[in-house]
Amino acid sequence: MMCAAFALNGSAQSLKEAYGKYWRTSVSVNQWQVKAQAGKGNGNSYSGNIKDDQTLDWPTIVEQFDYVVPENVMKCEVIHPQEGVFDFTLADQFVDKARESGLHVLGHCLIWHSQCAPWFHTDENGKLVSKEVLKKRMKEHITTIVSHFKGRVEGWDVVNEAFEDDGTVRKSLFYQILGEDFIPLAFQYAHEADPNVELYYNDYSMSKPAKIDGIINFFRPLIAKGLPINAIGMQGHLVLSDGLEQIDNYEKSIQKIAALGLPTFFSELDLSPLPNPYAHSGANISDNFALTPESNPYTNGLPAEMQEKCDDFWVAFYKMLLRNKEHVQRVGFWCFNDLSSWRNDWPIKGRTDYATLFDRDSKAKPTIKKLVDLMKPVPAMMIIPQKKKK
Repeated sequence: MMCAAFALNGSAQSLKEAYGKYWRTSVSVNQWQVKAQAGKGNGNSYSGNIKDDQTLDWPTIVEQFDYVVPENVMKCEVIHPQEGVFDFTLADQFVDKARESGLHVLGHCLIWHSQCAPWFHTDENGKLVSKEVLKKRMKEHITTIVSHFKGRVEGWDVVNEAFEDDGTVRKSLFYQILGEDFIPLAFQYAHEADPNVELYYNDYSMSKPAKIDGIINFFRPLIAKGLPINAIGMQGHLVLSDGLEQIDNYEKSIQKIAALGLPTFFSELDLSPLPNPYAHSGANISDNFALTPESNPYTNGLPAEMQEKCDDFWVAFYKMLLRNKEHVQRVGFWCFNDLSSWRNDWPIKGRTDYATLFDRDSKAKPTIKKLVDLMKPVPAMMIIPQKKKK
C-alpha cells in the first residue's frame, strides 16, 4: 500500500504575507515616492536619487510591506526648521497616503544629533543655550510633533544614534548641554504627549559587543525606574564582504536585548556587495572616503554570481531571525530600491551600489522569492510503508 502524497499550498507572495504572523515588515519611503515632485525642496539634504516622479513605486511598497517609515520628512531640519515654526506639509502627505493605502506608520525620528535644525542648540549670538532652554526646546519639539500625529503614527524612534561604537554616550550638542539626561528626558516628553504610542531607541553598529553592552548597561537602570521604552532597534547596514559573522553577532545582540526584557527590531537593513577597502562599518553619515575605480567595480550592473551571494546572505539572515522570532518585533529595510538607496553615496560618494531588495527599475530581486519560499510548507514525501516482518 502506498500513502497518497499531498502538498500544502503556500500562497504568500510578499514579505508581509510570508512573515506577518511573526513580525512587522517595513521600508523607508521618501517624499518623491509619495507625491510627484521635482527638486530637493526647502534646501534640505534629502538622501537618494530624486527623480521627477517615483510614485509608480507605491503599489509595490503597499504589496510587499505593512509598515512604512519616513526617510527624511520627519527629521528636525524639515519639520521644525526654525524656532516656533513647524512645517508638517511633507510629513502629512506621507502619513495620509500611507494610511489611505492601509499601511501603518512609524515615526523617525524625534531627537538626533544629525540633520538637526541649526538653531536648536544655540542662541542669537551663536553660543550654546543653557540646560533649561534646551529642555524647553526639546519638550516643545517632541510634544508638538507627537501630538500632531497622535493616533496616526504607531511608534517613534525617540532617540537615534546617541552612542559611540565603544559603548559610550556620543558627545553631541545634546550631551554637551544636558549630559546623559537628554535621553530619558526625550522618552519622558514623548510618553507625556501620547501615553499609548510605542517608543524606541535606535542605533547602528549594534552587532559590536562593546556598543550593545554599553547601551544595555545604560538603559537597564532606567527601565528599572520605569522608563517608558517599548523596544531597542538595530539598524543593520551590512557589507557582504564582512561575512556571515555579522549574522552571528546580531543574533547575540538580539538575545542580550531580550535578556533586558525588551523586544528588538531591525530598522534600517541594507546589504552592500561592493568592496570595503577602508574596513568601514557603522552608519555615521559624516563618514566620507575617496572614490576609486577599485571601490566601484559594478557600474554596469551586478554580476549574477554576486547577486546569488547576496541572496544566500539574506536567506542565512532570515533563518537567524526565525530562530529568534519571539524576540523580533519588526524587520525593516532602508530605501526601497537601488536607485534611491543612500548607499550609492555613503561612505564613498558616487558609487553604484545594489544594497536593497529592488533593482533600479523597481523590479524585485530574486532575494524576495527566496525569502518568501522559506515560509512555504514542505510537501509531504511519498511514504512507502515497510512490509511487516513475519
